[in-house]
Amino acid sequence: MSAITTIRPALVGKLNERQVLRVLQARGPLSRAEVARESGLSAPTVSKAVASLLKVGFLEETDAVELARGRPAPKVRLATDTAQVLGIVIDAGHYELVSATLDGSPHGPAVRVPAAHDYESLLDALERAARELMDKPGVRTLGIGVSLPGLVDSRAGRGVLSPNVPITDGHAPATDLEARLGVPCALLQESHALCLAERHYGLAKGMDDFALLDVGAGVGLGIISGGRLLKGRSGLAGEIGHITAVAQGGRKCGCGNTGCLETVASDSALAWHASKKLGRAVNADEVIELAKSGAVDLRAELREVAGFVAVGVAAVVNLFNPAALFVHTPLFEIDPSLFELVCELARQRALPPSFAECELVRAKGSKLQGAVAGVIQHLTDAVAPELV
Repeated sequence: MSAITTIRPALVGKLNERQVLRVLQARGPLSRAEVARESGLSAPTVSKAVASLLKVGFLEETDAVELARGRPAPKVRLATDTAQVLGIVIDAGHYELVSATLDGSPHGPAVRVPAAHDYESLLDALERAARELMDKPGVRTLGIGVSLPGLVDSRAGRGVLSPNVPITDGHAPATDLEARLGVPCALLQESHALCLAERHYGLAKGMDDFALLDVGAGVGLGIISGGRLLKGRSGLAGEIGHITAVAQGGRKCGCGNTGCLETVASDSALAWHASKKLGRAVNADEVIELAKSGAVDLRAELREVAGFVAVGVAAVVNLFNPAALFVHTPLFEIDPSLFELVCELARQRALPPSFAECELVRAKGSKLQGAVAGVIQHLTDAVAPELV
């Protein structure tokens, strides 16, 4: 007799709740009857799932709508007034925090916090800023997403190696903040977070196969394949910034190697050029403003950096054959025509058949959106696992 696999009723209920969440995430506020039609679940099943999600604070009821028979029915939506999530971005020169609704909409402008000199000070600064955002009467904080650059072990929830924020190496900022704040926290590698931002709030909505190249203080890569984030064995996939781009005489990278791609194709690379030209140290944040204002002429240096960005773009196209490749970088804020230059230089380097099949797009998502999208996905996954 063949084995029969059974699914526990409790798990079935959780899967139904996840399905209701996914419908509301995709469609916005709906009546219970509309959720039933969209999800394919029965009306009693939807009512039970909605009641459970209302109880834990994921959903809230909003204005009633007239149904076909003339009876008003309240709509349900992802929590907007009664709950929030926080997004935290740990970056090389500063940290940013934002409060958002469960549909990802920010409650207000981001809070910017100066970078700390040691790990405990980093935690103290983030805790203070988070508590201010959490201190809202009648609003429950359901979770916090923390975006971290560098190598992040997703199994252990720990930073492994962050050349641009080394004080986090060997530490688990999300776990430590969760202990301090008493709120579920999820740690995300920043390029992976940007992938989620682009898929949920940017130009990759509805796309199940694409790549995102993140050119900031470092260079990272995120891949969505078959609707899932490609993380590798322990979350360390995508570190394209540490392939060797300059074999001889390259600058030393924060990872300890020399000639890595991110030493020549990043904000930090442009900052290095500016520092040499000005005779003083310039950081990655400052160089963007200097170049945008025209305070220092970096046109030649910017073109050189763009050439190496194109090397990274061509490598991604050749390796992964994505349907679309989104490029995220503040370098494009300096000169909008830089994107077209990168595309043309990448075309010259990539394999023609692969390049012809790939659409190059300037990314619209942000790291803060990625941190928010990451914690919302974490909370959704906590309701029930996604069956494949």
